[in-house]
Amino acid sequence: MTDDVAEADAHLDFDLEDESDDAGEHAESIPLGDPCLVVDDLHIVFRVFGGKKRESAKKQGLHVQDATPVRRNPVKRLLGAGRQHVGAVSEVHAVRGVSFTARHGESIGIVGINGSGKSTLLRAITGLIPPHTGSVYVDGEPALLGVNAALMPQMTGAKNIEIGGLALGMTPRQIDEKFDEVVEFADIGDFVDMPMRTYSSGMAARLRFAISSAAVPDILMVDEALATGDAAFKARSKARIEEVREQAGTVFLVSHSISTIEAMCTRVLWMHQGQLVMDGPVEEVTEAYRAFVRAHRQARSSARAGGRRQNRQDGQSRQDRQRRS
Repeated sequence: MTDDVAEADAHLDFDLEDESDDAGEHAESIPLGDPCLVVDDLHIVFRVFGGKKRESAKKQGLHVQDATPVRRNPVKRLLGAGRQHVGAVSEVHAVRGVSFTARHGESIGIVGINGSGKSTLLRAITGLIPPHTGSVYVDGEPALLGVNAALMPQMTGAKNIEIGGLALGMTPRQIDEKFDEVVEFADIGDFVDMPMRTYSSGMAARLRFAISSAAVPDILMVDEALATGDAAFKARSKARIEEVREQAGTVFLVSHSISTIEAMCTRVLWMHQGQLVMDGPVEEVTEAYRAFVRAHRQARSSARAGGRRQNRQDGQSRQDRQRRS
């Protein structure tokens, strides 16, 4: 892989290569139930402070505009003068007019380059981020991997299993019954009795997945958790996702591995700059997205090559002028 492609991949943060453990794998088709989620013209807007964050958002292709100042009466302005932010205040339009419907039993992949609004969309579905405009209607309880089962680094893995299970609505008895299964699924062994701060990122991600899926939620949302595990953990995760679907649950999967999306999903949403570009069958959407990524790589590589040629020409011109003088 050339440096040009590597740099482009870092920007896109998406793997087009087929992974060996995904070869020939496809999500099973099961009868779908009634709609369980309706997203209607959803807009999410953040306020960011400071010029650096503004420029970072612009580089990601997000819509950025100056925030409208909030008018306050003279008394409040005097009382809060010391707390006013004096830097640049901008609004980032992270999700822009997204609408779709999901049904019980679907496995839906979400693809898009960095900054496209994938994770923001999942957090809005769970209610963690309020809509600026638009609506989200959910039939059931969504579980966002690593949020509902929030892990506390100062506590042991065993205590986190208990807290995470309670957060998912499980009873203490149900947690006890699932405890050994969660530990085995996460493959953390004796580390279950050690503080979470001693865990590697992979161990923590495996435990989050094991806790979040222990209660078989109505809607399970997985945001890049499968990228931190080995082939055996990935196989267990696939089986667990199929189990959720078979029990009429719905799965959303954000992954930067296109082969994982193809192996585990029956439908794909393509997000770009906060908008829903395409929504359809796996083969149709992934083929279009592969073409987009390749074209984007080629354009970036050509632009860098052109810039280097121009720099070399400018340097040669300067040397010629120096010799003539």
